[in-house]
Amino acid sequence: MDFNLNNLKINTNKEIYRNLSYAELVSHAIKNEEGILANSGAFVVKTGKYTGRSPKDRFIVRQESVNDLINWGEVNLPIEEEIFNNLYSQVIDYLSAKNLYVFDGYVGAMKEYSMNIRVVNELASQALMSNQLFRRYEKEQLESFKPEFNVIVAPGFKAKGKEDGVNSEAFIIINFEKKIVLIGGSQYSGEIKKSIFSIMNFLLPKKGVFPMHCSANIGEDGDTAVFFGLSGTGKTTLSADPDRKLIGDDEHGWCNEGVFNFEGGCYAKTIKLDKEKEREIYNALKFGALLENVILDENNRPMFDDDSLTENTRGAYPIDFIENVEISGVGGNPNTVVFLTADAFGVIPPISKLTKEAAMYHFMSGYTSKLAGTERGITKPKATFSACFGEPFMLMKPEVYAKLLGERIIKNNTEVYLVNTGWSGGEYGVGKRMNLSYTRAMVKAAIEGNLRNAEFEKDENFNVLIPKEVPNVPSEILKPKNTWEDKKEYDKKVYELVKQFRENFKKFDSVSEDILNAAPGYNK
Repeated sequence: MDFNLNNLKINTNKEIYRNLSYAELVSHAIKNEEGILANSGAFVVKTGKYTGRSPKDRFIVRQESVNDLINWGEVNLPIEEEIFNNLYSQVIDYLSAKNLYVFDGYVGAMKEYSMNIRVVNELASQALMSNQLFRRYEKEQLESFKPEFNVIVAPGFKAKGKEDGVNSEAFIIINFEKKIVLIGGSQYSGEIKKSIFSIMNFLLPKKGVFPMHCSANIGEDGDTAVFFGLSGTGKTTLSADPDRKLIGDDEHGWCNEGVFNFEGGCYAKTIKLDKEKEREIYNALKFGALLENVILDENNRPMFDDDSLTENTRGAYPIDFIENVEISGVGGNPNTVVFLTADAFGVIPPISKLTKEAAMYHFMSGYTSKLAGTERGITKPKATFSACFGEPFMLMKPEVYAKLLGERIIKNNTEVYLVNTGWSGGEYGVGKRMNLSYTRAMVKAAIEGNLRNAEFEKDENFNVLIPKEVPNVPSEILKPKNTWEDKKEYDKKVYELVKQFRENFKKFDSVSEDILNAAPGYNK
């Protein structure tokens, strides 16, 4: 039977290529002049104007079936179905004159929670990204394949902004009833993966699964650890541990049976990528990998320190390009949860232990500093609060996800730590970024259980527990104030940040007293 996209009303006059191998996709991308090969073999593209997510251009169609469940606001922008239908008609007309590259696969490593997806791409390079990041079926399994959600990607189609009912030439629209994501105007591939992530985050809580913006790994004894954090906080770097198998680097679910990866690949930030410090990621960027907005030298060698296009340079590769991986994508119930934050104020302790209530508080707060390049318009670190360490991708109220977290912590006796991968010795511009080797040592101590019986001291400012000692970490850096020359300036910055925590939390109107009591409270 000839393959077609008639169910999506896409009737192209050209070829439809379905589930090509990555070698075939690279060949097509080269022929189409979509980019060039680096000397490592990775295919390199420039995504143009959009080098990061465009949050003001992401919409959800307002429909009766989802209206009361979506947490509408500045993050989850509503759009009328009429606008979606108009843009959909324009996009499929545009695609009718294009060769199309289709990826059929799935997300969710546990079968009972998986979802079949179809990604229809204008560009071979974005089909390569889909092939490498999502989970892949064997050829014979595709014979009976039926998609449960479709993503249509047309970066060459530009909307007419307000005339088309959107904010710019770019748009990302999720339609739950039609089970379609429509993407136009942006070639940044992160929009594809984050749309699917958002859909899973909406659907899984109904099945009792806690969806997480986190990386996860597993030790030889089966001990599982998960790492929450926004882009640029070290999620990918810290979970790619040579002593532990990587389950996944970004998107997971936590059910009664354990943790499972949504994806089949990784989408790592590559700015300032160091071959020695991040060898696993560096070595994965070979033939079959996709690099976005990475500058090459005259010999086609990637210059990972070059941020002339963006600081949000990216590398996409299948998870088996990493040597030390858990191919099944499944782990047990986590022994340890790590919240990662890149604190631009330089006052959050390098590592601290959280009670269940403090964990729920910090999870709902989602404090970090947005790092340059992860979104358009961000050019230097900026203190921000992103609920659930991933608010742009969490479509329901944060309280829904926090409740699931609290239940999992209690049920599995899971320990939770807050780790600051940001600044020490002063705020951004004065202090220095936390030494990665020290961060690795602190994380190692936490996930190996070496802090379970440690002696802790309460930090009265942030209402957290600081260990007095951590193996292979200088004890003097464990209390941030010790690293500041100007102690009065430290007190000032603590006050500023605590105030922001408390102001931010006022937006949550259905929180229990015990969680509110876990809030930071300034004490000189």
